[in-house]
Amino acid sequence: MDAPPLYRRLLDARIAEALTDTPVVLVAGPRQAGKTTLLQQMATEGMRYLTLDDELTLLSARSDPTGMIRSLDRAVIDEIQRAPQLLLSIKKSVDKDRRPGRFLLTGSANPMLLPTVADSLAGRMETLTLLPLSQSELHANSANRIDTAFDCAFPEVAKPVIGEEFVETVLRGGYPEAIYRTLP
Repeated sequence: MDAPPLYRRLLDARIAEALTDTPVVLVAGPRQAGKTTLLQQMATEGMRYLTLDDELTLLSARSDPTGMIRSLDRAVIDEIQRAPQLLLSIKKSVDKDRRPGRFLLTGSANPMLLPTVADSLAGRMETLTLLPLSQSELHANSANRIDTAFDCAFPEVAKPVIGEEFVETVLRGGYPEAIYRTLP
């Protein structure tokens, strides 16, 4: 079975922009929405990729968060919510070196909602939310229908989805696992 195609995510431009002026960028969102895939694609040269799904990396992060962060110049850290103690070490590192784009983080839960870290990265981090694939992303269209609706405008529709096709589209949603199922 072929691997599902990778879709261009509409959030990638906002992430790239945030990396140009903010030391820490957090991409938060539900599990399986594509955060890891997107950040692996966006990681620039010279950025080390670490996942806290790896037991040894997680153990290191929990036992010596300061040492781990001190060893990194620029990094992608996936699943940051698994070791929220890293955030204080990231804050200390960023306070010494405020270059933009130093840390690109992902989290299934927003670690900023945890009481112990609620203000640790205030003014140092931009948080962006990645939701499951939108219909615009699935059909390689840059239109943002929600923003258009809030602007009281009518979006242009090349091919309307109606009837059974509409029901199937709604039921499949935007998670890749459901989109690529061949059986109902």
